[in-house]
Amino acid sequence: MAIRALTFDVQGTCADFCRPMQRMGEAVNRTKGLDLDWGALSSDWRALYRAVLDDIIAGRRPWLRVDRIYRETLDTLLERQGLAKRFTAAERDEMNGLWSRLEPWPDSVEGLSRLRRRFVMSTLSNAGMATMVAVVKHAGLPFDAILTAELAHIYKPAPAVYQLAVDYLGFRPEEIMMVACHKYDLAAARAFGMRTAFVARPLEFGPGGRPDTAREDWFDVYAADFVALADALGA
Repeated sequence: MAIRALTFDVQGTCADFCRPMQRMGEAVNRTKGLDLDWGALSSDWRALYRAVLDDIIAGRRPWLRVDRIYRETLDTLLERQGLAKRFTAAERDEMNGLWSRLEPWPDSVEGLSRLRRRFVMSTLSNAGMATMVAVVKHAGLPFDAILTAELAHIYKPAPAVYQLAVDYLGFRPEEIMMVACHKYDLAAARAFGMRTAFVARPLEFGPGGRPDTAREDWFDVYAADFVALADALGA
């Protein structure tokens, strides 16, 4: 494969949000005297967030940066749980800051470092630019470039997001491989003309989660983690 650059989904693929979310939730429960199931709440929060993204892609809402979407949907979540009066605006802002403090998976830094020796490495995330800079620095992820959907004012799986990789990295679509643990992301990248690598993250939603990690015939590469991806790509 004449691959010259790799672009990466970050939330879930490079970095774990489940453990930081659980720790934050436990702290909130102690502080507020609550007994909330933060595994279920995080799933509801992400579902609300995805619904807003889909509305923006469909043109039903104007573009809004992801950190503002998460903050808006946190308000919605707390309202639905009957907890709106229990949290100040400052407390909600602190909770929302979780998405800038994600943690790398155990294989992320090693695998990405090996891949970087051979390929140009870039994020290609739906997160905002400032959030992605914070995540990359906090998690110590070795990327050459940071690209996010904010530059296109639309969200994956819209083709304009994948076009960012072509425009900013300077390679043809077929010379770029999209790496993600989400099949919708890879399907859109493949339709755009990019190569695809699926990296399984069975713990993306925690020990009780059931993400779809099954192999598909249309993946160019299927890997258990980033170290295995580096092995598969000769890095």
